[in-house]
Amino acid sequence: MRVLVTGATGFVGSHLVPALLERGHDVVALTRDPESYDPPAGVDVVEGDLLDPDLTLPAADAAYYLVHSMQAGENFEERDRRAARNFVKAAGTAGIDRIVYLGGLGTEDEDLSEHLRSRREVEHLLGEGAPRLTALRAAIVIGAGSASFQIIRQLAARLPVMVTPSWVRTECQPIYIDDVVAYLVAVLEDPETAGRIYEIGGPDVLTYQEILTTTARFLHGRPPLIVPVPVLSPGLSARWLGLVTDVPVSVAKPLVDGLRNRVVVTDHSIDDVVRPELTPFAVAVERALGERARLEPRPVEA
Repeated sequence: MRVLVTGATGFVGSHLVPALLERGHDVVALTRDPESYDPPAGVDVVEGDLLDPDLTLPAADAAYYLVHSMQAGENFEERDRRAARNFVKAAGTAGIDRIVYLGGLGTEDEDLSEHLRSRREVEHLLGEGAPRLTALRAAIVIGAGSASFQIIRQLAARLPVMVTPSWVRTECQPIYIDDVVAYLVAVLEDPETAGRIYEIGGPDVLTYQEILTTTARFLHGRPPLIVPVPVLSPGLSARWLGLVTDVPVSVAKPLVDGLRNRVVVTDHSIDDVVRPELTPFAVAVERALGERARLEPRPVEA
């Protein structure tokens, strides 16, 4: 199958492309800057900007949509909206039959954050075009290179005491990157998944406090002291993260705002398509950290 991958240079895309090649698919990577992308052998690279209203896509059987605009700062929702509309129009013109999209968990009746609302809006826009959409919804993806896990890792490594908003008690169902890729490949190869929406998650449901403490134990052998308080707004929380992590405030704010939403799988229909051997959270963290467990600076003693 000839498969177009948008976001091939990103965290998920960089893991997905080799998996598609291993399955014998012909892969075409769409990027704004082909000269900066060093693709795996056998990948065709084409230049394209999803924000270009005259976007032209190469012919393909299916396409993955793995892009978002959070790192561009404010008004990311409008950029995501424009990109999705341009893409679905160009995909229809190119004769692409299917689109596979990775979005976010969360129920729409729970006042979704701006980030999760934008992810859901993109899902709706992609589903309005001629190509048939398969959407996967996931919570935090664990792996080296994940912006969400980068925040968790740096907080766990650098702070012996955290004064945090009440979102540390919100439940989340994180999933390891290899398991996400297994799901992405499986739905592509099963034509019955076209036009369907699936929820995916790892085997463990944890609070963000449990996620932080587990990560801290791998880094320096003891959990941080976490003190939840009800007065930190998403804006203040993002600035706090900006002081103690390397994640830009423009990225941290929508991510933090989304932490108030419970993101847990409630629909298990994906089990009828594929049941990969899901990676336990502790194992996922250990793999994601790799040598960092020895390289991360130890937190200053309180």
